[in-house]
Amino acid sequence: MKNTKKITLCGIISALAVVVMLAGYFPYLTYAIPAVAGLFMIVPLIECGAVWALGCYAATSIIALLIGESETKILFVILLGYYPILKAVIERLKSRIAEWILKLILFNVAAIASYFIMSLLFDISFSEFALWGKYGAYIFLALCNVVFVIYDIGISRVGAYYSFALHDKIKKIIK
Repeated sequence: MKNTKKITLCGIISALAVVVMLAGYFPYLTYAIPAVAGLFMIVPLIECGAVWALGCYAATSIIALLIGESETKILFVILLGYYPILKAVIERLKSRIAEWILKLILFNVAAIASYFIMSLLFDISFSEFALWGKYGAYIFLALCNVVFVIYDIGISRVGAYYSFALHDKIKKIIK
């Protein structure tokens, strides 16, 4: 595929992801929207490669930082936007155990960084977790890890669906 077509495809995917990110202004979609927008990065990853997909992520992140809802854009930029791309790279490891350890470490570091950035920007404190008791923040992080594992499996399924059902159709369009 020529670079012009790769740029066009990445621009279209970036625009679609940004439009999805705008739905983050609706209440209760703060966590789901960046996850869905991150799934769009699968298209340039499969069609153009990891470098182009990272460029698409960067373009989407810059636009999202300018116009997106605050919490949604932080979650997209710090974890959920680039994770489908990084997942493909991590899954090249030979050990499945090493893959999952690396994925979970990456998630936990990014989740904690996201929380601290949001706490600085929005004056959020650990007292919000007091409802769950002394270990509320840890319980919340553990539950987030469960959701992350489900999201990781979902990314694999969406990627497989795209490869088998949509890849040839997209390739014909951008041929």
